[in-house]
Amino acid sequence: MKVGYARTSTVEQQAGYDAQLRDLETAGCERVFGEQLSSVDAKRDQLDAALAFVREGDVFVITKIDRLARSIKHLCEIAETLEKKGVALQVLSPSMDTSTPAGRLTFGIFGVVAQFEREIMLERQKEGVQRAKAQGKYKGRAPTARACTANVVSLSAQGMGGAAIAKQLGISRMSVWRILNEKAE
Repeated sequence: MKVGYARTSTVEQQAGYDAQLRDLETAGCERVFGEQLSSVDAKRDQLDAALAFVREGDVFVITKIDRLARSIKHLCEIAETLEKKGVALQVLSPSMDTSTPAGRLTFGIFGVVAQFEREIMLERQKEGVQRAKAQGKYKGRAPTARACTANVVSLSAQGMGGAAIAKQLGISRMSVWRILNEKAE
């Protein structure tokens, strides 16, 4: 059975996510797991579910290596998990299949290159932010939760719970509790 996995970093990348789903369907995937969240910080439940789902003889299909992992260490861990289960890994672009020695070699090389590209991009981003700060052009992200402080306190005073406040205002529950704890002190 071919099992696919699709991921984009944000829901704003819907077109890219839809393209991955189409590519996986075209590749013959009978089951596709997908999520739209950053691979860096978040727990990827659908990736975990896909890895738990695959069985010996299956092929785990992804569109690109960077959709699967952001570090060579994580990529190797996933590849090892699949190998132990007897599952081949197929990457659609560039085309490679870890069921062959040449495919495993190519996979490793591209994994290292993907991590290198990611690290270079982050380094350039950091330099750009530092330059913008030095020029007074970068103010940082607007503090969304702090801007809601009055609403959080008001809704809490009306008896609304933290989870309901977070949902209504579109902020995290941790932000709600942080604001309420600061007001209580």
